[in-house]
Amino acid sequence: MSFAGKTYWLIGASEGLGEALSRLLSAQGAHLVLSARNHGKLALLAAQLPNAKAVKVDVTSADSMIVAKQSAGTVDGMVYIAGAYDPMRADQWNSERVMKMFDVNLLGAVRALGEVVPEMVARNTGHLVLIGSLASYRGLPGAIGYGASKAGLMHLGENLYTDLRTTDIKVQVINPGFIETRLTSKNDFKMPQIMSAENAAKRTLKLMKSKRFAGAFPTPFKWIFILGKLLPYKVFSRMF
Repeated sequence: MSFAGKTYWLIGASEGLGEALSRLLSAQGAHLVLSARNHGKLALLAAQLPNAKAVKVDVTSADSMIVAKQSAGTVDGMVYIAGAYDPMRADQWNSERVMKMFDVNLLGAVRALGEVVPEMVARNTGHLVLIGSLASYRGLPGAIGYGASKAGLMHLGENLYTDLRTTDIKVQVINPGFIETRLTSKNDFKMPQIMSAENAAKRTLKLMKSKRFAGAFPTPFKWIFILGKLLPYKVFSRMF
């Protein structure tokens, strides 16, 4: 597929995977609406790219999302990249941090989709991309809040795909592994096959160009999670 001349709204574009993907889509000729809470970083990025504008948004606020969509205008595609992560075990439960992860990772996507899905359905065209995580496949240690919110996002994408598969609206869920970002810097364990944001963006763009609904990377790390869904949970949990 071609991105040239199409308008894509990237939510969570100020750093990491979002910033790297913005640069790649711009190089493909896409017109970009770049959104996040940090308008300063967005403005700097938009100034470096042709046909890009910065639109501040707080995904935890329905009013902020409505205003941002008014500024964004009609879009051909939306990529939801915004994410919140705090490593947390059940015996370290912090309700405020858990709620924030759900609010950003899952409910934020719901707010964004509510602004674009009706328009796409009315036009019978569009492209929806939800950036999830390999952590969505099965419960992991130290992932209270994060894993469940990303699992909900993956399930939401499956609902969208099922309902819209007979239309010309393309729905995709992309689940990366560890990416070198501000969020993963919170981890105090060795992260297998951790990728740079630029490498992850290249793999994301490749999947966006494909006809696949769901995609995950990197290989072979992803197969531990995909095939792990078939294992008894006691066996899977011992692996981690």
